[in-house]
This record gives sequence, C-alpha cells and structure tokens, in this order.
Amino acid sequence: MQTSVTFKNIAPSDHLKAYVSDKLNRFDKYLYNPAEANVVLSVEKFRHIAEINIVGDRLAINGKEETEDMYSAIDMALDKLEKQIKKNKEKIRERRSGKYNRSKIEQDIVTELAGEEDGIPQVVEKRIEYKPMDVEEAVMQMELIDNSFLVFTNARTGRVNVLYRRKDGNYGLIQPSS
Repeated sequence: MQTSVTFKNIAPSDHLKAYVSDKLNRFDKYLYNPAEANVVLSVEKFRHIAEINIVGDRLAINGKEETEDMYSAIDMALDKLEKQIKKNKEKIRERRSGKYNRSKIEQDIVTELAGEEDGIPQVVEKRIEYKPMDVEEAVMQMELIDNSFLVFTNARTGRVNVLYRRKDGNYGLIQPSS
C-alpha cells in the first residue's frame, strides 16, 4: 500500500511513519488492488489526532480519532477503518451472490399474496437455499434449529431430500423416487 504521512504541529518522526506503514499493511489482505493511504498526524494542545484516508478498490474510507496518545489514536482510527472495509466488502459479496435481490423478491411475493383476501386460504411462498450434507449431519442441524423441517441435498445421492420432525419425536426423511 502506498502511504503518505503528514505531520502538523508535531516533529516528523521516522518511528511514527514506520508504525503507521506497518499497521496499514494489514489492510492489504482486504484490498485486491493497490490502494493509497493518506495519513495526517497532528497535535492541538493536549489532543493527538490521527486522520487516515484510504482510496482504492472503488471505495474511499475515512477514519479520524483523537486521544491523549498518538499511538492509541492511530490504532483506534485503524480499527474504525477495518470495520468499514469489512462492511463494504460484505455488501459487495452479498450483491454479487444475489442475496439482496432474493430477499426483495421474496418480500414482494408475500405482500402480493397477503393482499388478496377472498375467504380462500392464502399461499405464502418462501424461497430457501439448501446445501449438500449427509442425513446424520441434517439430523444434527435439525436439533440446532427450531423449524419443523429441513430441506437439503443428500451428499451421497445428489438429490434434494426433506427431513421433518414427527409428532412422536422421531425424524422422517422424504426422498424422491428414481
């Protein structure tokens, strides 16, 4: 990461520059493309202020912190930046996977169906994602969740199965026939 450090009302220190550079290098694992960091370290009376701006990977992130110690101000500002980077990367990941769009579609279907009331039972559609697992793993998953059924792909057969809780406390397994 390309780093530029500016000092205001404080003597320039190679140790502070090295400290900031080392701490900023931990963000390289979050940023895929080269990024540029501008750091401004200043002192006003007894307040030590660290302001860090990172530009790269199509995002611009700013963090500013002031304390009575310059090193703690730098650390706190970097923690803020790390949270912001993780949050932005998670948003991008969700948009690429389509989770954002699926939940929006699901809400639209539920509101459309809930709006019709003619005395007829209404169908509420729910879209679920299922993942490959063994039957034993599905039973363990059922014990952890509060739902009455679990849809999963059987890892051995590659087909969609449904595991459900029976009234007698046992589990039932629905498998498609060949």
